Amino acid sequence: MATFQTYTDIGIKENISDVIVNISPRKTPFQSAIGTEKIHQPIYQWQEDSLRNVSATTQVEGADSVEITVSPTVMRSNYAAIFSEAVKISGTIQSTQAYGRAKELAYQMAKSAAALKRDVENAFVGTAASAAAGNATTARVTASYHAMITGSGTSTFASQSGNVWFMGAATNLSETGLVNAIQSAFVAGGDPTRILVTPANSLIIAGFASASGRYRTIQDSTVNNKTTLVNAVNLYVSPFGEQVVELDRFLRPKSTLVFDPDMWSQPALRPWTRENLAKVGDSERMLIVGEYGLKHKNFSASALICDNLAGPTF
Repeated sequence: MATFQTYTDIGIKENISDVIVNISPRKTPFQSAIGTEKIHQPIYQWQEDSLRNVSATTQVEGADSVEITVSPTVMRSNYAAIFSEAVKISGTIQSTQAYGRAKELAYQMAKSAAALKRDVENAFVGTAASAAAGNATTARVTASYHAMITGSGTSTFASQSGNVWFMGAATNLSETGLVNAIQSAFVAGGDPTRILVTPANSLIIAGFASASGRYRTIQDSTVNNKTTLVNAVNLYVSPFGEQVVELDRFLRPKSTLVFDPDMWSQPALRPWTRENLAKVGDSERMLIVGEYGLKHKNFSASALICDNLAGPTF
C-alpha cells in the first residue's frame, strides 16, 4: 500500500507566523536627544547675545566711568514644516482577517507614524536645507542643523569657517579635526556633550582607539573565560570634556555633528495627530500630520565637520 504523504495531501493548514518582521531603521537619535517646545506661528524667532571680549584694562583710582559700545542682540528665525501622509484602506480588507495584525488600518498607520518620524530626522540632520517660508504652491522648509552653525553658508572653501570644519577634498574625518571642532564650540562658550556620526565615520572613530593602542580588553569569566576585544568608542574624552558618541543612520553623508542637546529644541506648532478623513465610497481614510521645526538656541554652541568635500555645499 502506498504511503499517503504531504506532497499529495489537500487542505494542509498554512503555517504563517503572526509576527511581521520589519528591519527598516527606526531610531532617531538626534530627535531623542533634544527637547521640544510649543510655538504658535509657523515662523518662530529667538535672540542670541554674547558678552564682550575680556579686557586686561583696569582703572585708576577716582577715574571717570568707562563707556562701552553696546551691541544689539542677533535675531534668528526658522519655520515649522508640515509632515503628513494618509492611508486609504478598503472596507473589505478592514473586515478580512490577516496574519500579524488585527486591523489593517491600524497597522498601516503605525508604519506611517514611524516613517514620518524618520522624515523629521532626515529634515533635521540628513539634509543641508536653508529655511524657506513657502507659498500657496511651495511647502515651507525648516532649516537643518547644517544651516544653523556659525560659519555655515560660506561660499569660499577654507579649513575652518566659524564652527564649520572642512577636512578637505579627499580627506576623511580625523581625530585632530574632531578635537578642533569640539574646541571651537568650547571656546565660543558652548559645552558639547554629543558627537553624532554616520555609519562610515563610526568606523573611523573606532580606528582612533586601534591606531593608538587604546583598545579595551575585557576578561569575562561568566562566559567560558572568554576575552572580549572592544573596538568601539561610545564615550570620547577630549581636553574639553566628555562627549557621548552616537550613530545616526539618517545623518547626512560626510558629516559629523558636535553639539549640546540642551542648546537645541524641536518647536511644535501641531504635535502629531491622527484624523479620520471624510468617508468616500467603500473605504476608510486616516491622516497623520504634525508641524515641526528645528531651533539652535545659539549658533556658536555647536560645531560641524565635513569630510571629503571640495568646498561647502550648503
